[in-house]
Amino acid sequence: MLVSLTLDNLALIEHHQIEFDKRFNVITGETGAGKSLILDALSLCVGGRADASLVRHGADEALIFGEFDVSDNDAVKAWFDECEREFEDVLLIRRKISHQGRSKSWINGVPASIGELKSLGDILVNIHSQHAGLELLKPQFVIDWLDEIGQLNALKIATKDAYQAWKNAQVLAKNAKQEETGRADRMALLNAKLMDVQPLLGINFAQIESEYDELSNLESLMQDALAAKMALENDDDAPSVLSLLSRAIKICDSQSDKSKVFSQCSQLLNLAQEHISESASVLADYAEQSLPDEERLNELNNLLGLAHRLANKYHTPIDELLNQADSWQCELETLMAIPDNQTLEKEVAKAFDIYIDNAQKLDKARQEIAPKITQTLAEYLKTLALPNASCEFAFYPKELDDYTMHGTKEIALLFSANVGMPKQPLHKVASGGELSRIALVMQVMNANQQTQIRPTLVFDEVDVGISGATAQVVGELLRKLGDHQQLLAITHQAQVAAAAHQHILVAKEHGEKTTSHLKVITKDEQIGELARMSGGVNITEATKAHVKSLLADIVKTDKKPNK
Repeated sequence: MLVSLTLDNLALIEHHQIEFDKRFNVITGETGAGKSLILDALSLCVGGRADASLVRHGADEALIFGEFDVSDNDAVKAWFDECEREFEDVLLIRRKISHQGRSKSWINGVPASIGELKSLGDILVNIHSQHAGLELLKPQFVIDWLDEIGQLNALKIATKDAYQAWKNAQVLAKNAKQEETGRADRMALLNAKLMDVQPLLGINFAQIESEYDELSNLESLMQDALAAKMALENDDDAPSVLSLLSRAIKICDSQSDKSKVFSQCSQLLNLAQEHISESASVLADYAEQSLPDEERLNELNNLLGLAHRLANKYHTPIDELLNQADSWQCELETLMAIPDNQTLEKEVAKAFDIYIDNAQKLDKARQEIAPKITQTLAEYLKTLALPNASCEFAFYPKELDDYTMHGTKEIALLFSANVGMPKQPLHKVASGGELSRIALVMQVMNANQQTQIRPTLVFDEVDVGISGATAQVVGELLRKLGDHQQLLAITHQAQVAAAAHQHILVAKEHGEKTTSHLKVITKDEQIGELARMSGGVNITEATKAHVKSLLADIVKTDKKPNK
């Protein structure tokens, strides 16, 4: 709900703050006074286009500040969650426009994009322009309204989802058919590559190369091992390393009781003697082993040769090539998992059957509820000076190629305002005034149907094409609508204005600079404004009496029990 608007240097308005009733608010004033500026400000708050011409002459910038009560609005809470913003019960929107036409926006003090303002604005405000009746000429508007009134949104969503699934299946099948040859070629290539590297998979090439180097040099290594063993044992006349160590150990042992140094050295020399003896034994075993295994040597040579050939073939180091093999295998498995054309065609047929089932349920539900809705619509129109109004929804089968997410039938709202005249599509027979009245009734019926928090509803020039007693009925309808949701309306009809819960007057003052002022009026001021709207320049007592009777009628209407 809109709580207030603060306007600074917006066109003719220098500075004003205006608070709004949670019910039906009406805005009046002479032509050119600046009534539409309130709607312009509200539009800017919800992402409307910024225009430098809206900045007051001589000012650097215009500021618009909107306050909304969203404490019970789950849709707004969901928006804040989706946008990862912190939710507060009071929503503050600020918009700044420079005299160059640039603009900045904030939501609860945090910078916001125009896209964010627009998406949030769709939840907060529904602006019904002077040309809203033209929306009725759009087939989709009529369909959406029928579904909303008929509470068919669940079926509508199911049909939409089924249609999208059907179309996705068609695209997948088409792409798969077009890519079949290329996919087969790619699979053959991947299989060939994997067969190339198969012998090398799971092999540690560092170990293989080390083993090959050792085997290919084994004879030389055996000779070196024998030489090392002989050096340790020293079979010639000179003392060996081990005998020298034994001699040193005896000396240290004999003196170990006299000094800890000798005891420590004895331990170290014994350890060294053990290591040298073990080393000599290992070298001896190595030197005495069999000659190289020629079969194993050939196997290793073949593996290394294959690795180098493949590395050259694919221009990739062997380690990277083996890593690539994993990705080739994954790609091959993905391609193999793609269903064949026959399977995909079955999926398309299955998806189509699901869509048709949902679409037929939706079409049936629409046809069942349509007569009741058009009857209510006609009854409302009869109260708005259309006594012979009759309406009917027409359902026309579509060709298969024309099926949409909205169903399998073309839907049109047929209308006739005259006895004996056949009902025809609105765009062929309805006048501008009739369209505006139909649009208003649709809004009223929609509001009566819904129970959740809905956007603030704004009517710009709600009285287009109506006058007199009809205008009074419109006023009463809007007042009743205000019991369900907040309304703002600009009107030139006293009968409509008299029905408002709050009356906002916009007046122009001519000083050094022309300025528009906003004011909530009641009692005598309201009577004076309504008299001006009714009688023009010359306001008589009779005119005032008429206005008072209008206000009295509204009071009487409020006291009547709801049927």
